[in-house]
Amino acid sequence: MAFVAKTNPSSILDVGGGHGQLAVPLCEDGHKVTVLGSAESCRKRIKTVIESGQCEFKIGNMTELPFPDRSFDTVISFRLLAHCSRWPQLVKELCRVAKNDVVIDYPTSQSLNRIAPLLFKAKKKFEGDTRTWALFRHRDVIDAFRCHGFELRRKKGQFFLPMVLHRALKCRTLSVALEGICHVLGLTALWGSPAIVWLTRKGCDN
Repeated sequence: MAFVAKTNPSSILDVGGGHGQLAVPLCEDGHKVTVLGSAESCRKRIKTVIESGQCEFKIGNMTELPFPDRSFDTVISFRLLAHCSRWPQLVKELCRVAKNDVVIDYPTSQSLNRIAPLLFKAKKKFEGDTRTWALFRHRDVIDAFRCHGFELRRKKGQFFLPMVLHRALKCRTLSVALEGICHVLGLTALWGSPAIVWLTRKGCDN
């Protein structure tokens, strides 16, 4: 959320943000947020901020966004790119409707996620409804945005250790401690995943 706040937006579009991971705290911080979901059911977790008037909810196609060009100062999309088979088209649409900035996350193969296929069965055991997902190289994602006039501004890794390990540990204190050690050693900066990237339209002075 720190990257989003630094863009200093007056309007934010959260594509696929029905999970509420960012929409809710951004609304609570006073930002004007619109969430685009694929179905009516996507409003369930953000019902409170919708009913309070802090958030607007729209239904639409993620790869054909129902908004004019440059409609929002900042466009964000978390936990979506990895599950989108048409991800280059998604990137194109995020760039089209963003006036200034785009902030997204994605799991990267340039991390311990290289062993993700070996851990998928374990992940499914702990999560139950785990979907398959794609891994990305940083350069592939950044180049896709560059094709539409956006340049990388900041990149940050979230976790060094695979999430399935943290879920298996079932101990937040231990997980925080382990990730803290990885952060201090510089491992997260080098090989953290998912990666959060902040991209800015060329010529934008944010």
